[in-house]
Amino acid sequence: MSASTTPVPVRIDFVSDVSCPWCAIGLAALQQALDKLGDAVAVDMHLQPFELNPQMPAAGEDAVEHLQRKYSSSAEQIHTNQESIRARGAALGFTFNMDKRQRVYNTFDAHRLLHWAEGEGEGRDLALKQLLLRAYFTDGEDVSAHETLVRLAAEAGLDGARARAVLTDGSFADEVRAQEQLYLDKGIHSVPATIINNRHLISGGQPPEAFEQALRQITKVA
Repeated sequence: MSASTTPVPVRIDFVSDVSCPWCAIGLAALQQALDKLGDAVAVDMHLQPFELNPQMPAAGEDAVEHLQRKYSSSAEQIHTNQESIRARGAALGFTFNMDKRQRVYNTFDAHRLLHWAEGEGEGRDLALKQLLLRAYFTDGEDVSAHETLVRLAAEAGLDGARARAVLTDGSFADEVRAQEQLYLDKGIHSVPATIINNRHLISGGQPPEAFEQALRQITKVA
C-alpha cells in the first residue's frame, strides 16, 4: 500500500465462547488473514459473548460425557473429531491438548471479564481471549475459577486487583446477558460467527484464505 493510501475501516464482531474449539481455530485463522491484509485495513475488533452451555453448573461436567450426551456422539466419533480439531489447530500454530481438557466449565465469568477488558483499551480483551483459549485447550485449566481468571488478566496486562473486584461483585453481568441475547435474536445459534461491518456473516472456523478472500471482497482491498 502506498503512503498516500488511507486504510479502509472495517468493523469485526467475533462472536464466540471460551470453551469452543472451533472458536480458537476461527480466531487464529482470522488473525492470520488480517496479517495478510496488513495496513490496508483499519480494524475495529469486538469480541462478543456467546455461551455454548449457559446452564453449566459451577463444578462443570466431564468433557467426554458432556459431548456424548449433548451431541449423541460415540467415543470413537469424539476421538475422530478431536483429532481433526487438533490437526486444524496445529496448522495455525495453536496447540490442542485434548487429554488435558477433562471438563467443560461455565464461561459466564470469563465473558464478564472480557467485557471489562475491552473497556481498558490497547487490545487487552484480545490478549485475554487468547490467554483464556490457551489456558483451557492447551493447558486444561479451569477457566471458571476466579484465581485462574485473575492470573490470566494480569498476564494480559490488566489490573489484577480490579479484575478480582469485577469477578466478585458481579460487574457487567447485565451487559453480557444483553449482548448474548442480541446475537441470539439475530439468529446466531452456533459459533464462531464473524460479522463484518454489521452486514456480512462468516460462519464457523474457516481457514485463513476464506477470511482473507471475504475481507478483500467486502473492503475492496486488492
